[in-house]
Amino acid sequence: MELSRYEKKWFSQNGEDGITIKLVDIIYGTMNDPNKYYVEFGVENGKECNTRILREKYGWRGLQMDGSNHNEKINLQREFITKENITQLFEKYNVPKLINVLSVDIDFNDFYCLHEILKNYVCDIIICEYNGCHFPTEDKIVVYNSTQTWDTTNYFGASLLSMVKLCSAFNYTLVYCNANGVNAFFINNEIINKLSLNFLNMGDIMKLYRPSRYGNGPNGGHKQDQLNRKYLTYDEAILL
Repeated sequence: MELSRYEKKWFSQNGEDGITIKLVDIIYGTMNDPNKYYVEFGVENGKECNTRILREKYGWRGLQMDGSNHNEKINLQREFITKENITQLFEKYNVPKLINVLSVDIDFNDFYCLHEILKNYVCDIIICEYNGCHFPTEDKIVVYNSTQTWDTTNYFGASLLSMVKLCSAFNYTLVYCNANGVNAFFINNEIINKLSLNFLNMGDIMKLYRPSRYGNGPNGGHKQDQLNRKYLTYDEAILL
């Protein structure tokens, strides 16, 4: 199956909505299911994000978190997320051990927070931001800093290769990257095997990688980090 033709935007930044609902339909066979649960953090005020469509159109329940916004009506909680507190926050808000859709986009420490989640929770679908300014052969992750947020440069997050290494270690396969080179989609291998799923170029990082298409910096990304800060490899970051 060629997922690119399903990209469509309703509430997401790019075409993530269309990919998300297509994967949900394939995996569960139904869209409207109040028993399904999502988690997304880094949503700002919740108007433009990847899981709003699941709540508003299909009746899903879930948790959203952001460092600057709160809206009890949609269960958007104001929390500054770190790798030290992420699992405690999940416990605080009663997140189930099985998360049907997880979306991660905090613009800096995404790799480290996702690592902590995957050690303690199981997901069906993962949507996570990657730093598309790095080529698919580059294993690069920012040095962890619990208080750091995005500073408008291209020093943020992790390369697609690093994210693939992380998700693969916990039994997830890369199935798609959106056209603007922002988000990668992963599916739990147990689901892939059970349903005999087969997507075009599934698991092939060289073919699925999309470069950044949202700025004038290196490789179509944000402006160059003038401080030339250090990156870690996957193996180095995991040791932290």
